[in-house]
Amino acid sequence: MYNDSKKANSIPRQPFLNRHSGLPCTFAGMMEGFNVYKATKADISRIDKLVNSAYRGERSKAGWTTEADLLDGIRTDEKALTEMLENPDATILLCALPTGELAGCVYLLKQGNQLYLGMLTVDPGIQGGGIGKGILQEAEAYALSIDCDRVVMTVITVRTELIQWYERRGYRSTGEKRPFPDDPRFGIPKQPLEFVVMEKKLDPSQPI
Repeated sequence: MYNDSKKANSIPRQPFLNRHSGLPCTFAGMMEGFNVYKATKADISRIDKLVNSAYRGERSKAGWTTEADLLDGIRTDEKALTEMLENPDATILLCALPTGELAGCVYLLKQGNQLYLGMLTVDPGIQGGGIGKGILQEAEAYALSIDCDRVVMTVITVRTELIQWYERRGYRSTGEKRPFPDDPRFGIPKQPLEFVVMEKKLDPSQPI
């Protein structure tokens, strides 16, 4: 589970990640020892490398979450990540392998009673094994722990497979569309792009 000190504690729910008091998180049915914790500025360089390798460039094509066919340029940079972590309402959860190497991450921003989720990332070399699902469930548990009753996100509309992946996990389109930013810091579109807003309402009485 996520934690501030990298020591496990508990959240009252039935998680995808097994919880063991005093031990790192373990993905059910997967390799043991995955640890999910909050990022600090010391992690920024590693996050930058992970996110860009999963979304842009040739290496990203090893996974199914790549945006390389839609966008040139980078997905993020160290300056943007630093600004994220300096926001008191934001956090980045990291998922680390037993070796300490990053397997994935997600950006979370509290907006009143809702939690914005973005930059959900899994190393392209190990995608498809349930790590993304586990990180998503950790994010939902985090939302409940800070009194948010829903998770919202934006997804590029032409990324049908990704939208369907979120729908299988309870997310639904709100019908709202947003333009893709005209800012090279977010990438250079190869075609006209827009976002759809998706959300999932959380019930603290139900297992995530």
